[in-house]
Amino acid sequence: MAEYDAVQAIREYRETHDINLRNDIIMRYLELVRVIALSLRNIYIKYATTDDIINEGVLALISAIDTFDLDRGVKFETYANIKVKGAIVDFVRHQDWIPRNVRTFGRELDIAYNELFTKLGRHPKNSELAEHLGLTREKLEKQMAESASAVTLSFEELLYEDNFDVMESGDHADTALYEQELRQMIAAAIDELSPKAKQVITLYYYEKLKFNEIARVLGITESRVCQIHSKAVLFLKHALTDYMEK
Repeated sequence: MAEYDAVQAIREYRETHDINLRNDIIMRYLELVRVIALSLRNIYIKYATTDDIINEGVLALISAIDTFDLDRGVKFETYANIKVKGAIVDFVRHQDWIPRNVRTFGRELDIAYNELFTKLGRHPKNSELAEHLGLTREKLEKQMAESASAVTLSFEELLYEDNFDVMESGDHADTALYEQELRQMIAAAIDELSPKAKQVITLYYYEKLKFNEIARVLGITESRVCQIHSKAVLFLKHALTDYMEK
C-alpha cells in the first residue's frame, strides 16, 4: 500500500475544492489531534472536557490544511502538530481558567528559580526558593502544587513559540535538525532530574497519565506529584531557555 501523501492530497483539495477530500485529510490526522489533546490534559482537565479540546484541535487542523505552504518542504504532520498544540495552548490561556493569584505565583516562582540558579550556579532547593520568596517551605510546596497547571502552561507556551519560530524560518533541514537537537536536550535534562522527578515527568509526558493516576502508580499523594512536577518543569524550562539563548 502506497504511503499517504498529505501534500498531494492538500494540493488536490485546493484545486477541486472538494469538501470530501478535506474531510478525508481531517480523518487521517484526527488521531494526531487526540494524542496532542491528551498530552496537554493536565492544563485543562479541571475546566474542560477532552472532547471540547479535541474540537479546538480539529478547528486548528482545518486551519493548517488551509494555510500549509505546499512548497516549503516541511512535513504537513510537523506543521499540523505545532498548529494544533499552539491553538490548544492559546485557547486554554485565553479562557482565563487559572486564578490570577495562581498565575502570579507561577511567574514569581519562575523568576525566583532563575535568579537563584544564576546566583548559586546550580538548581535551587525548595528551602532556598522558600526563603527567597519569603515563604515557609510548607507554604511554598502547597502553592507549587496549586500552580502546577500554570507552570505547565508556561512551559508548553515556550515550547510552542520556539517550535513555530523555527518552522516559520522556511528551512526544512534546519527544522529537522532543531527537532533532533531539542529532543536530545530535553532527554539530557530529564536525565539530570532526581529518580522520583524523572518518573513523574516520564509518566506525565510519555505515558500520558493524569496527576491522580501518577499518584496511584508511585504510592504518593496527588499534591506531592504536583509539587514534584512543578519543580521538574522549572528545571526543564530553565534548560530550554538556556538552550534557545545559545
